[in-house]
Amino acid sequence: MKIGITGTGSYLPEIITKNEDFINHKFLGLDGSEIPNSNEVIIEKFQAITGIAERRYAKAELKTSDLGFLASEKAIADAGINKEELDYIIFAHNFGDVEKGKIQGDTLPSLATRVKHLLQIKNTSCVAYDMLFGCPGWIEGIIQAKAFIQSGMAKKCLVIGGETLSRVIDPHDRDSMIYSDGAGACILEADSKKGEILAHASQTHANGEAYYLFFDKTNDQNGCSDTRYIKMHGRKIYEFACSNVPQAMADCLNKTGISIDEVKKIFIHQANEKMDEAIIKRFYRLYGKEVPEGAMPMIIKEMGNNSVATVPILYDRVRKGNVEHHSLKKDDVIIFASVGAGMNINAIVYRY
Repeated sequence: MKIGITGTGSYLPEIITKNEDFINHKFLGLDGSEIPNSNEVIIEKFQAITGIAERRYAKAELKTSDLGFLASEKAIADAGINKEELDYIIFAHNFGDVEKGKIQGDTLPSLATRVKHLLQIKNTSCVAYDMLFGCPGWIEGIIQAKAFIQSGMAKKCLVIGGETLSRVIDPHDRDSMIYSDGAGACILEADSKKGEILAHASQTHANGEAYYLFFDKTNDQNGCSDTRYIKMHGRKIYEFACSNVPQAMADCLNKTGISIDEVKKIFIHQANEKMDEAIIKRFYRLYGKEVPEGAMPMIIKEMGNNSVATVPILYDRVRKGNVEHHSLKKDDVIIFASVGAGMNINAIVYRY
């Protein structure tokens, strides 16, 4: 049975926030001390490392579930299916619906249920639930949907990745410039004529690595101590990803028996341009190869890091010809890969 992605959709919010928009922010260290460098220097170094020049923020009236709904509508239309035929809706996110100006995430009901409601699906056998797996959540949702289809429990699944990280960032933390909002979605079907999952692999590293990404108070010692923001140990994450993701990708590819030379594109979590480049370089070196030109499409420069949404947005945009110098042809072998909070890693080898 060929199980593949038959339709994709994505939603990038309309509000564009450029690096220069942070020029008047008061950036502080973890202990609340002032950072000696000027904001101009901080921003220049930030862009050189991450590759991010701008990011997208959602309008005040839109929540994560709304972004997921907008991406899902496009995916359903792209697949040309009847929404009432969906057996599962899996929504990967990390913080639920966070209303602008509020300090709590809302997951009652689940975001998947909210999307089902917004899609006006009447079929009660369409099961909706959320996936919490850090940035690799969308890929893990694909893996779970494949298992449902393979077992005979489903024929068509909707898998969504969405986030509004702009609402859980500390304005006094330099890392706040990394994060953004967005959503991507896909339809996974049995007997697919549009592609096939060839192999997948997942890992959770929690023996010392569990809290590399975490929730904590603002860097401003005079700020509200009860409000929590996304925080990370950036250097530890960088070293972890570069040390572990390449081998995990290779383990997944090796399951297929396909040569590294056949891989046309790698859709990796858009977290940090330098980190992603280092991961891919180390991956190819495991096979004694150099990275081929055009192997890794990147849109982090204009999109930022919208967590679980980065891979499905990137894939949708390349599929539809919206990323310059990148395209896909039938039977191309591609790899999806991600790393994030948990610390979780996963990968899928896919024939387009």
